[in-house]
Amino acid sequence: EGEREAIEAALAVDAYFLPALLAKGSWLERFGTRASAAAMFTNALKVAPPEAQWPASLRLQLTHARDFAASHAEDLDAFLARSLSERLNPLPPSLAARWREAASILAGKTKPYHAVVNQLCVPRLPAVPFFERELFPFLAKLETKTDVIRAELETALGSDRDRFVPYIQYAPGQPVNQWGELNHSLSWSTLHLWRNGKPVEENLARCPETARALAAMPLADIDGLCPNAMFSALAPKAHIPPHNGETNGRVVAHLPLIVPEACSYRVGFDWRRWQVGETLIFDDTIEHEARNDSDELRVVLIFDLWNPLLIPAERELVRTLTAAARAFASPPRSL
Repeated sequence: EGEREAIEAALAVDAYFLPALLAKGSWLERFGTRASAAAMFTNALKVAPPEAQWPASLRLQLTHARDFAASHAEDLDAFLARSLSERLNPLPPSLAARWREAASILAGKTKPYHAVVNQLCVPRLPAVPFFERELFPFLAKLETKTDVIRAELETALGSDRDRFVPYIQYAPGQPVNQWGELNHSLSWSTLHLWRNGKPVEENLARCPETARALAAMPLADIDGLCPNAMFSALAPKAHIPPHNGETNGRVVAHLPLIVPEACSYRVGFDWRRWQVGETLIFDDTIEHEARNDSDELRVVLIFDLWNPLLIPAERELVRTLTAAARAFASPPRSL
């Protein structure tokens, strides 16, 4: 009893005192319930610094707290999934996935994923990780061109490999955040066909069938931002870390062209595997990442489309807002 009183006294002075939070979690692990201990360890982890900065004196306790909380979340998630299973079976797959995700969030196994926008946020749009293919009927025509597009890609990989450039290129002095390993690295390289709304004519000329296929698409066009279109090559064992995109006014499409086994893609809660010739469309303002755990190169054709939840008048508003923001940032010079 004296141990608990000492812990509570320390927390009464400072409710965020990390050693006391860890001590209380340990006490609850021994004398309380597993759920209460997991909740306390989770609270401790919330006030702890990032794992790389954990103090040596607390690293062992923090590691135990992390593992204990994760194990409890895993078990609770499995229990909730079993409890839901009969009610989920009659639902369409997309609705069932929603409630599996809800259970995982409730268990603490995952977090809610919202749109996190680096430039223009369109409020009140649903955060849809992967869009249903039926919303983009025009993609069927593109997918029939998969073989000829892949043939042009293979030619480019052979004779124009030097035109593939690192996708991540931060200037010296810029913070690289999660991009340190990929900065100026060919582990993630691209052959740009359209870049920030402008065609890359030399590369389009080298890939005429791909250029024609893209020209037939209703690409999102926001001056200075998109369309972007590129062959995106991810090297063996490379990982594109979690990140968020520029605006939820557009969505991003992947046409898979070269996809070895052991390649996967996550948007929010959902992991998918690319299938050659089957387009994936997603909201890139939701946290997403890509993995190539194979020993071969993975390549997809990436391009921008309008968010299908915007009506045409709203597309014009997206263009108007972004143009006005640029004009304000770069006013004309007075004579």
